[in-house]
Amino acid sequence: MNERKDQEFVNVAILDNIIEAQLIESVLNEYGIPHRIRSFHDTAYNGLFQFQLGWGALWAPNSSRAEILEILHDIRSNDFHSKRDKPS
Repeated sequence: MNERKDQEFVNVAILDNIIEAQLIESVLNEYGIPHRIRSFHDTAYNGLFQFQLGWGALWAPNSSRAEILEILHDIRSNDFHSKRDKPS
């Protein structure tokens, strides 16, 4: 796989709210997974686009996409702590 293409950030997911954004950011920081979170809030329209587009977007390298989607699925299914807290 082309290393440069693999490191380009792609839109991985649309986030539902600020709590989800803060939680996923905390987990990705803990695991050392590079990412960017962009809110769709616009002060000129007082957050109007968040109603249409979702709270914001999560961007990361394509190579991390599957792992991030798995973590996000765990967070959204409320099964996050039970899966992540088990000793290996």
